[in-house]
Amino acid sequence: MYRAFIVGLGLCSLIASAVANETTPPKKLRVVALAPHIVENLFAIGAGDNIVGTVDYADYPAEAKNIERIGGYYGISLEKLLALKPDLVIGWKGGNQSGDLEQIKRLGIKIHLSDPKKIEEVANELITFGKFTGRIEQSKQIANAFNTKLKNIKKQQQGKKVLTGFYQLWPEPMMTVSENTWINQLIETCHVSNVFAQSDTDYPQISIENVVMAKPQIIITPDEKSKTPQPVVNWQKWPEVPAVKNNHFIRVNADLLHRFSPRMLEGLADMCDKIDASRKQIKSTQ
Repeated sequence: MYRAFIVGLGLCSLIASAVANETTPPKKLRVVALAPHIVENLFAIGAGDNIVGTVDYADYPAEAKNIERIGGYYGISLEKLLALKPDLVIGWKGGNQSGDLEQIKRLGIKIHLSDPKKIEEVANELITFGKFTGRIEQSKQIANAFNTKLKNIKKQQQGKKVLTGFYQLWPEPMMTVSENTWINQLIETCHVSNVFAQSDTDYPQISIENVVMAKPQIIITPDEKSKTPQPVVNWQKWPEVPAVKNNHFIRVNADLLHRFSPRMLEGLADMCDKIDASRKQIKSTQ
């Protein structure tokens, strides 16, 4: 009888241990996100609390401002990175310094590179991040909503007259975008033909004379966050440019349009609406 009691006690202990293992949540993945859009995408799928470190300008949503900073466009502090003991680093192939990314690999830290080439690939990234963090169903829901909204925007633009446009990425030195860029995809979605699409580099440096010769019907200027004020181009000196003559200047939110996240579609819809307003005015004067 005593032996039976001991055996029973041992069995109860095994059952209790098994139940405890079933109810103990898995270890939360510690993620360092090396770009603002990566932070936004993790928060979008409900995995913001997995982020233990990030970079400058990762400021959305508001909770992201409380995450420890370990660097920025100028580079990453590997000492700070190691101190955070991440299980995963998500870097940006086009935005982080390649030397930093290689060093992280050599340190034996698991790393995934965000590298969306097309607007539609944002949805794929959301699902990938969902798999990493155990937020699979929520990531699929957000990805599906993204795809649906993008399709609706494209549908609304069907059949609209194509305008010629100049995207003034930066005023001094003056820079724009070519056909191989993310931004070019966005303006083409709004049925705008980029006058500098055929440039040899992705982000060509141009002159005002180049813009005068290209004669764009609209000029699109992103409101970019910067610690120093941006120089202002006095376009009124060149009334021979159709966009200047007819006052067709469009200002857009760079924080929305320039980040590979679901919020990008808010910026895209806003830009398309503003372009539509100019399109109607141009049509009425022809």
